[in-house]
Amino acid sequence: MTAPEAPRPPRLIATDLDGTLVRSDRSVSDRTRAAVTAAQRAGSVFVMVTARPPRWLHELADLVGDHGIAIVANGAILYDVAHQHAIRTRLIDPGVLHEVAIAIRSVIPEVEFAIERSDRYGQEPRYVNRWPQPENTLIAELEELLAEPAAKLLVRHPSWHSDELLAHVSAVVGERVTASHSGGTSLVEISATGVSKAAMLADFAAELDIPAADTIAFGDSLNDLPMLAWAGMSYAVANAHTDVLAAVDRVCPSNDEDGVAAVLEELFDL
Repeated sequence: MTAPEAPRPPRLIATDLDGTLVRSDRSVSDRTRAAVTAAQRAGSVFVMVTARPPRWLHELADLVGDHGIAIVANGAILYDVAHQHAIRTRLIDPGVLHEVAIAIRSVIPEVEFAIERSDRYGQEPRYVNRWPQPENTLIAELEELLAEPAAKLLVRHPSWHSDELLAHVSAVVGERVTASHSGGTSLVEISATGVSKAAMLADFAAELDIPAADTIAFGDSLNDLPMLAWAGMSYAVANAHTDVLAAVDRVCPSNDEDGVAAVLEELFDL
């Protein structure tokens, strides 16, 4: 019997951050940094593909590599981390923002809204922000908040689990926008129709002439599913959402056990 062919190092490595590459304490271990650096030195392209807004990437700029690019806001922004500017955006039109927000609130009155733009965060006055507000935060009522295009519309509920909130929001918005969640507490994230981590990753890969078959992707939450389906090889960390665990090719150790690093060490014989 012929022995199975050993996995070959991928040309493109795409990974989610929070819950996947980043530990629960929001750190990136020395082990993970070493594995990512070694993979890039071996010739693979490493790209972070995250729900995070651009401002939350700067602390991880050393992981980006020579290309200096990350995919942020669930695929709405292709971002130059090194020079801190958006290269390409796929935003939600203000009219659509207002339409879907009003529709959601008419069915779920207790929700509050926030937005992420390429260069600014904004929220309604009563929105419960789980992270420190940026200095230039726009705090405004809905009409002003949604007056300009946004990369993401954030929908927060005071008590529902994100899965439950996503089910209700999806039923309201239909195909007018793309709704998902990244594991945040009682939070759903809305992007423009057709926007996903997979769509922007596919464009990025095409510009490098790298096919999906030569790509490996890592994730943990529902917003990672399109990217994991697109990649030639997909991994979920052991702490991933049950739907993600059921959808991937393989499961690696959890984010707190440096699962991404463990896979890269095996693939690159580190």
